[in-house]
Amino acid sequence: MIMLAAMLKSIEKNHKSGELLRVYVVDDHISERKKRKLEASLDRDLLQLHWIPIRNTIPEGMNFPLVPNTYPLNTYVRLFIPYFMPQGIEKVLFMDVDMLVLDDISKLWHTDIGAHAIGAVTDSITKTIGNVGGDGIENWQELGLDKNAPFFNAGLQLINIREWKRQGITEKVLNCINENRKYARMGDQYGLNVVFAGRYFKLDPLWNYLANGNHPSPYLVHFIHRKPFYRSYFNNLYYRKLFYEYLGLTRWKRARPVGEPRRYLKKLNNVFQKVNLFFDGREKGRAATVPSRKTRTFSE
Repeated sequence: MIMLAAMLKSIEKNHKSGELLRVYVVDDHISERKKRKLEASLDRDLLQLHWIPIRNTIPEGMNFPLVPNTYPLNTYVRLFIPYFMPQGIEKVLFMDVDMLVLDDISKLWHTDIGAHAIGAVTDSITKTIGNVGGDGIENWQELGLDKNAPFFNAGLQLINIREWKRQGITEKVLNCINENRKYARMGDQYGLNVVFAGRYFKLDPLWNYLANGNHPSPYLVHFIHRKPFYRSYFNNLYYRKLFYEYLGLTRWKRARPVGEPRRYLKKLNNVFQKVNLFFDGREKGRAATVPSRKTRTFSE
């Protein structure tokens, strides 16, 4: 929750155009107390929060695929965005929660991506599909892909809802992951890059700048790998300083870095959740669906 608080505060403080920002937050069993705490941390004249229960995000007949990684299942929710947003919304900016926005978000929002289904930033580590030493597409040749096609980071996507639906992107990505589980360790990021295979609108790299870099003024910092609230954080220390500056403007201003046990417990919780859903799915003859039990969180 502290990542969400810092991110939204950074959006608010750097939003200069005055437009009302409608923020849709997928509610993965967030307590009412934490919701009120977050809302009290923000200027409601600039940011309007809408909470969407995670159980309401998956269209009928679609399920979460299970792949061998320790990422939470809720990462797949971004694949269903075009189906659970309110009617009439034709464009959505999806953002992972582990980000800070350091420029006016309206500049990104008003980027014209033409007829593309999505705009995204080419990954600065895994730059091409054929970079199998990173997180590229290991079976690119089998799939008939160009190994030199650019590979994007799925943590930020400017989505054209009408075009996404017209192309059936959600179904294609889910099918791709389910048919290539052995290679789909990066989950939906794998599937999205296979389906788009370089056919996405390339946004300015500074709109999804990874925290292992050293640019003095990126538009957006993405805290990949170790998050800034862990004592073991190892990326750019200046970016962590910024994180705590924005967090200090919220009701979580007294939060301090936490140790490794919490990080490992969270990963274990993700794995156990997948194992339970795997065996539950085998018994019922289906893929994983959203868990109804409360998922443990580690924010204060």
